[in-house]
Amino acid sequence: MLRAGDPGAGETLLQPGRRVSEHLNILFLCTGNSARSIMAERLVEHWGQGRLHGFSAGSHPKGAVHPLALAVLAQAGLPTEGLRSKGWEEFAAPGAPAMDFIVTVCDDAAGEVCPVWPGHPMTAHWGVPDPAAHEGSEAERMQAFRDAFMMLESRIKLFAALPFAALDRMALHRHVADIGRLPRTAPGAAA
Repeated sequence: MLRAGDPGAGETLLQPGRRVSEHLNILFLCTGNSARSIMAERLVEHWGQGRLHGFSAGSHPKGAVHPLALAVLAQAGLPTEGLRSKGWEEFAAPGAPAMDFIVTVCDDAAGEVCPVWPGHPMTAHWGVPDPAAHEGSEAERMQAFRDAFMMLESRIKLFAALPFAALDRMALHRHVADIGRLPRTAPGAAA
């Protein structure tokens, strides 16, 4: 692997034949693929500004995107077209896009036995409380979705700002893992 300072360091390999100068693929995993992973998919597309391509899937997909996840995305001005709840086997199948990163966003999915991902992408866990499990009034439930969205957004902003071309694989893995160790409350959320 090339390191910062080596000739061609802007082309550090993450996957065989893939270079940092190309877009990077990140798959967000959750159990139901109806809320957190869906929001993360759209957030990485937004903050990645063409350099990062987001995908999402679940170990036991619900089959539908949660309406409050769609509402929060729409309120943030992010597109909701084409979003769907799908199983993770779709991304382990032959012909699936090669992933550079696999990030679990729920504790249940982090503890499950995952498929063997082609190319051995870098993995991390960024646990976010499940807004769909929040009980209460409609306003309280919507706030739980906003809190999850803000937590994901702060982590994805940090991820998108990483100097991918300047980091070797070990340093990059450490940074990606550290993002998951940020506090599990959204900025400005009531504790």
